[in-house]
Amino acid sequence: MSISPLLLFGAAGAAAGTTARLLLARLRRGAVVRVGWCEAATAVLWALTGHQLATGALPWWWLPPVLTVTWLAVPLTATDLLHRRLPDALTLPGFIAVATAIGLAAAFGGGLPLAAAAAAGGALLLVLHAGAHLVNPASLGAGDVKLSATIGSVLGAVGWTAVLAGMVLAALVTLTVGALWRRGRHAIPHGPGLLAATCVFALCPGVGPAGGVP
Repeated sequence: MSISPLLLFGAAGAAAGTTARLLLARLRRGAVVRVGWCEAATAVLWALTGHQLATGALPWWWLPPVLTVTWLAVPLTATDLLHRRLPDALTLPGFIAVATAIGLAAAFGGGLPLAAAAAAGGALLLVLHAGAHLVNPASLGAGDVKLSATIGSVLGAVGWTAVLAGMVLAALVTLTVGALWRRGRHAIPHGPGLLAATCVFALCPGVGPAGGVP
């Protein structure tokens, strides 16, 4: 495998990370992140995307959802870790961006089954997270509910196994973050776990069933 896809995607990721950092600083409920953090995180995620594409682990038409959700994950994770919030200025446009990206993937390779699976996954996780928020708002914030439709769409497109495994992985990441967190039991951010699990399955979809990412 040539190293050029890693360098190309990594460089593009670093530039995209700069955009994310500057955007966060301008948002009313954003965050100020040190120079280099968003750049490095996005560069790594996009370099992994280039690697997966070059090795055939990702079909080319799946690139729009992967690049979109990995870019979105970085500023959202940074804000949730720093300030325990997921700003509407990112979650709501992020949902539209991911939905558009999945639509492109469906149009150029995944077909209608991919779009249907994404819609079903997004609806399922939205209902589950909204229910959990209504039962115990302290355990799951409104931002997590708004984010759930986005991550559910990506996981649903990958396959129903990814939806189930993604929720388990998200819970494990949240427990790990909680074990390291210093701001009280009720201030543990759940967004990073949701986003990390989604990035894992978006980058490593494997051989999915019909309606998933082949």
